[in-house]
Amino acid sequence: MFQHVIVRTPCQSLIEGITSANLGLPDLALAMSQHEQYIAALRQCGVALTILPPLDAYPDSVFVEDAALCTPHCVVVTRPGADSRRGEAALMEPVASRFYECVERIEAPGTLEGGDVMMVGRHYYIGLSGRTNAAGAEQLIAILQRYGLSGSAVPLTEFLHLKTGCSYLEDNVLLATGEFLSRPEFAAFDIIAVPPEQAYAANAIRVNDKVIMPAGFPVIRAEIERRGMTVLEVPMSEFEKLDGGVSCLSLRF
Repeated sequence: MFQHVIVRTPCQSLIEGITSANLGLPDLALAMSQHEQYIAALRQCGVALTILPPLDAYPDSVFVEDAALCTPHCVVVTRPGADSRRGEAALMEPVASRFYECVERIEAPGTLEGGDVMMVGRHYYIGLSGRTNAAGAEQLIAILQRYGLSGSAVPLTEFLHLKTGCSYLEDNVLLATGEFLSRPEFAAFDIIAVPPEQAYAANAIRVNDKVIMPAGFPVIRAEIERRGMTVLEVPMSEFEKLDGGVSCLSLRF
């Protein structure tokens, strides 16, 4: 069960964020509204929310998931692969330290972003991407092992982050699309296959007894509900323009 969630209010410089989506510039007012709806969905999940102020110096800072990894035993302050985002992790450390006695850090030459880390029970799958390198993954695995946890690396080529293309929804259910449909590491899961044209729906989060997913994917929603889960939809169009998904907008622990 998650007790806490950290989010950060979108900043005025949001439109300058990193993107490869080719969907146009985000509408700041609409992004603010969608972020508020995201927060409203989280409130329905029975968690205590910490809402951080905007950071205009970091256009991508609304995507707090990349700055830290929250485990049951420690918080790992990451080292983002995008140079422009390195300062976000440093600013997240004092916030995360309010909740954790044990603080670990990814050090150079390692890079690691939280969007590349998927927790499945006591095991963590770590995507090797353009943002997370082998050195970062190796450091994280060593940290996890110190706390009785485990990790393994998953190479990827099609997506920005591991969780861009797959999401674990608990109860052995995995949303997956593209290259993750055939990964041997995931063969034992009950996979909800997301077609390529709906790939954005592959990023969702299970927060206690509810699943939060992007709005507009009724077939995928029905498949999740068929497995006995309650779904909350939130509009995400403006964050999609910045390569961001539902998981990117929060730290959950």
